[in-house]
Amino acid sequence: MTQDERPGAEPRAERADPGATAPTHPTGTAGTVPAASASASAAGRPGAAVRVTSAAAARAYAQSVVREEWNSSSRRAREEDVIDLLLVVSEMVTNAIRHGEGIAGFEAVSTAEGIRLAVLDNSDVVPEVAFGSGALPLGHLGSGYGWPLIIRLAREIVIDRRPGGGKTISVLVPLRDAADLPPKDVRAG
Repeated sequence: MTQDERPGAEPRAERADPGATAPTHPTGTAGTVPAASASASAAGRPGAAVRVTSAAAARAYAQSVVREEWNSSSRRAREEDVIDLLLVVSEMVTNAIRHGEGIAGFEAVSTAEGIRLAVLDNSDVVPEVAFGSGALPLGHLGSGYGWPLIIRLAREIVIDRRPGGGKTISVLVPLRDAADLPPKDVRAG
């Protein structure tokens, strides 16, 4: 059992720059933040990225970006949109680990529309299904559901090959303000 599989285990992060200091959230708070955003980096140095080593670590980081950067005194993300975000993060990171020869980096950046994710992996192979319709696989095959879910829940899907090898898959996961929810239908019995 690895550290990430133990109940209550802290998400692990592996530094891309072995000489760098402990990971920090882009807002400057120190802790076990498992990835760096594109707008800021560990210890405040651009380019000193932290690599996530599990989907759990990537989810924890993406959730912290929503909580600390997207949410504000005037808006708060809808719970169902955050659940969609975490599902997309899980699928993208798991795909990089299983099919992309390992994860090379992870970014989650707050935008006015939601959270922009970027997952870097070590494979040059572009998944054909990434350009599909989002249709779920026919019959229960036990796999093949990840990309259809990503296509259905995310926007602006871009796949770029990196000059040194591997690729970056980036998506925008839209978030809506919880204040925009319609009032609950309360009916007198």
